[in-house]
Amino acid sequence: MTQHATTTPYNSGMLSNDTADESARLESIQRNVDAFTTGLLDGLPLQPSWNCLELGAGAGSIAYWLAERCPDGRVVAVDLDTRHLDAGRAANLEVQEADITRDDYAPGSFDLIHARYLFCHLAERDEMIARAARWLSPGGWLLVEEPYHLPAETSPFPVIRRILDGYQRMYRQHGADMTWARGLPALLARQSLKDVAFAGNPGLMGGLDKDRWLPLLTQAAPTLVAEGLVSEADLAEFAILLKDPAFIDIPQITFSAWGRRPVEDA
Repeated sequence: MTQHATTTPYNSGMLSNDTADESARLESIQRNVDAFTTGLLDGLPLQPSWNCLELGAGAGSIAYWLAERCPDGRVVAVDLDTRHLDAGRAANLEVQEADITRDDYAPGSFDLIHARYLFCHLAERDEMIARAARWLSPGGWLLVEEPYHLPAETSPFPVIRRILDGYQRMYRQHGADMTWARGLPALLARQSLKDVAFAGNPGLMGGLDKDRWLPLLTQAAPTLVAEGLVSEADLAEFAILLKDPAFIDIPQITFSAWGRRPVEDA
């Protein structure tokens, strides 16, 4: 693959690594969903010799985990911006800064391809799933995890209805589809993948032990306010609400779907 990136709404401005809170946002996602992701990966027949591709590698936790589990293979961690990735973390880890919508891999290159919170942001998301399926070796697995935003108006908390409505509208303006995940299992099956299965992981907002939405909203807050999508009063009310043990909400569900390229494709 040619190692270069291109400019998109996600590598410049509010949603990019240039924002001061991006590292905290990525680390929060890892803390809250890595256990679910690695549990799914553990359910696959991982082999030490597998070649793996981690798309949208972020801060690298899953790429590092795969490098440990596949010491005789290799792990390629690709992202538009790789500043949060440590290429020296493992001898079998390769970090690539690239735009997968423009660059390509050879068919049959990988035994496992994993992506989390990536495809919903891509304009040609269905075609990118088809391309990723072609990158699989015979018998290889594709595991895709994407958010499904629940309707903002269904939250039991009025301020959350307002904030989530603004947050969801912001992502739509950037071309993201936060309900696309519902069709993932059918989309994988249409690529002639076998053993297609899926699981859901509800996202927590609130509770006293952890909250991954605070870094997300902290990063997005200046733009949300500047564009009139939420008010400073809304954000102040949200900060107070986070301290209330009775505040527990489910703003989204992560849909994870996976499938296997048939061995007879060889």
